[in-house]
Amino acid sequence: MTRHVHFVWFRGDEFWSAVKVWGRPHFIHRGWDRRARREIDFDRDIIVFARGEHDQPFAERNFDDIRER
Repeated sequence: MTRHVHFVWFRGDEFWSAVKVWGRPHFIHRGWDRRARREIDFDRDIIVFARGEHDQPFAERNFDDIRER
């Protein structure tokens, strides 16, 4: 199975710093929510947080998708 890279909470220049280390992500999550939890295989995937601890609680609300122009 494929190991996916998930970026969480990335908004700006920190994105490119993380890309230098982890490569381009397969998924970008605007927040740490239930949708992110459903899309991540916790036994296999890599989760990279722009801010916060690795064991932070999930948000009560779901974040919207990233919209490209």
